[in-house]
Amino acid sequence: MATTMTKAAAIIRLPADYAERVYAGVLGKLIGVFLGRPVESWSYDRITAAHGEVDHYIHESRGMPLVVTDDDISGTFTFLRSMPDNGNDPNLTPQQIGNTWLNYIVERRTILWWAGVGNSTEHTAYVRLKSGVPAPASGSIALNGKTVAEQIGSQIFIDGWGMIAPGDPELAADFARRASSVSHDGEAIYGAQVVAAMEALAFVESDLNRLIDVGVSLIPADSTIARLIADVREWHATEPDWRRARELVAANYGYDKYIGACHMVPNHALIILSLLYGDDDFRKSLMIVNTAGWDTDCNSGNVGAILGIKNGLSTIDDSPYDWRSPIADQLYLATADGGRGITDAVRETYEIVNIGRALASESPLRPKDGARFHFSLPGAVQGFTAAGSGVTLDNFEGHSAAGERSLAIRWDDERPNTPVVATTPTFIPHEAIVMPGYTLLASPTLYPGQEVRARLKAHPGNAGLVEVRLHIAYYGEGDAWQILTGSPEGLRPGHEAELRWRIPELGGAPVAAVGIEVQPSEAGAGAVFLDWLTWDGPPQVTFQRPEGTSDMWRRAWVDGADQFQSRWPDPYRVSQNHGTGLISQGTADWTDYRVSADIAILLAKEGGLAARYGGMRRWYVLLLCDDGMVRLLKDREARETLAERPFAWALDRSYRFSLSVRGNRIIGEIDGETVVDVVDETDPLLVGGVALIVSEGTISSGAVHVEPLS
Repeated sequence: MATTMTKAAAIIRLPADYAERVYAGVLGKLIGVFLGRPVESWSYDRITAAHGEVDHYIHESRGMPLVVTDDDISGTFTFLRSMPDNGNDPNLTPQQIGNTWLNYIVERRTILWWAGVGNSTEHTAYVRLKSGVPAPASGSIALNGKTVAEQIGSQIFIDGWGMIAPGDPELAADFARRASSVSHDGEAIYGAQVVAAMEALAFVESDLNRLIDVGVSLIPADSTIARLIADVREWHATEPDWRRARELVAANYGYDKYIGACHMVPNHALIILSLLYGDDDFRKSLMIVNTAGWDTDCNSGNVGAILGIKNGLSTIDDSPYDWRSPIADQLYLATADGGRGITDAVRETYEIVNIGRALASESPLRPKDGARFHFSLPGAVQGFTAAGSGVTLDNFEGHSAAGERSLAIRWDDERPNTPVVATTPTFIPHEAIVMPGYTLLASPTLYPGQEVRARLKAHPGNAGLVEVRLHIAYYGEGDAWQILTGSPEGLRPGHEAELRWRIPELGGAPVAAVGIEVQPSEAGAGAVFLDWLTWDGPPQVTFQRPEGTSDMWRRAWVDGADQFQSRWPDPYRVSQNHGTGLISQGTADWTDYRVSADIAILLAKEGGLAARYGGMRRWYVLLLCDDGMVRLLKDREARETLAERPFAWALDRSYRFSLSVRGNRIIGEIDGETVVDVVDETDPLLVGGVALIVSEGTISSGAVHVEPLS
């Protein structure tokens, strides 16, 4: 029967290989989504006619990049943030998860399929939430009707909820119920519960049939999902050909019977079918679910996650096909939190693992003292790729001072006499500027004024000295990459060094990539080992329009307003017709800093400058308001006025706004005069970026400056 838990108990024991198994699940999800995305919504007949069996990446044949923005990925890793955002409370409510939607979704731009109320289930639920209908009513059959409420979205976003409950399928199913009910109801919740429960149990149980048995036991026995699982299992027992079984699925549970844009029931049937007929083989299972058609990327992502968790990294790495190298751990999260937009499978793995550890009353893991790139999981490269021929990268067990693994940067005898360069993206890479389907909204993760640090070791067998230096690329004239490097340091064979470099001011141009440059002094093959690379601290940066012709400086701002265009002489002209709009930039690494900007209100209900920005509904803002007041507001799912006072101001005049944030103290100034000085005693916002905010009108600014506090 369906679980009716309302109070989740803490998880008692975590598997010894918890982090590695989560990593395998995350990789399985990514591989499945990227494999299925080029044929999403295609029929079986169309897929087989065009591609035969989809058992390898086919993006190039469709003219698509491999690593893409996708609702399956963005929703999975973003909605789970409701846990840490609410103190990893095991009693997290659907309403709190709904608030997470409102905070991280930019309306009509990110995460969801924006196909209209009554057509897209998630769009429908978002409109309900925004209008004040809380979850779970926002996703209910009573409000949205059975057809809309039972589409596939709840299942495609659910994998993380199984991963935070290893070995506890009942808890995973209960989390899945709460998360799904934000946007879905009925059979859609049951399907999500089965997937999440199977994933949770897969950490401790390798028998697929046992996973299915437990998953089904947690939903109503008379549900359609339970019935279709029983049918598919019966067909599998009597029919050896998966293609014939697929025909039976289409005949009994096809789109002609379960209508809507993309119904849960037919696609859940294909997940079960591919798992049963896949013979526990990663490649075969993904081939079946992608060749079978319908919502291929969604179904394939769930299958890949289940098998990754159940069988570990070996199920991926032992495949005769190289699934991992083309992805290089890269993924994009297009959300209102632009600083998390450019991420990787390792970082997202540890975000999930640390939620699970919190639920188990364990302290968080911070490999290599919290370094951003630490390569601590087998095969991890964290987005690093090598430029030029004769250079390879691989995860190496050894040569780490604070861990067990490092990134080996190797060159061979045939390498041209040019520096060896290995970099990872810090902002939207060239291949993702124009993205099919979902535009990638993201901010850089690295900024001028921040200090980059890295530890390297030269291979003992190198022929001679190698010269190493830190390296960045940034978007310059015409949005071409320009290169800057730090000071060189010589490394003799077997020796190590820690490099440090403070990124200089770039005139408003965003940093696109960071990495290592190596120049060998002698001919021949060699290697260096990157133990870790990281940076921290607030930036010292002026956001402005760079000289010349470019656009990526503007793309560095997450656009959450009705109008933010580059056509005006003032770089930052932001308009919002109804409600509140904003543009934002920065990361959760920023803690104490001062942000300032000259802002003119052209016509608006209110407008101003925000600090500690963490989403559409998480920030402090200093506002000039049309009732003749200056106010300091805090938004943390609900707005609160922290301070206000009369302040005479005029339209079209520029005022110098400043916000200084140190700990829980916020000081606001206008034209050098302190207008608010507040200590926020209740659940203060302690990290985040900056934003320009306007309600019902237009504001203008020429530049925004961020600097450390003295």
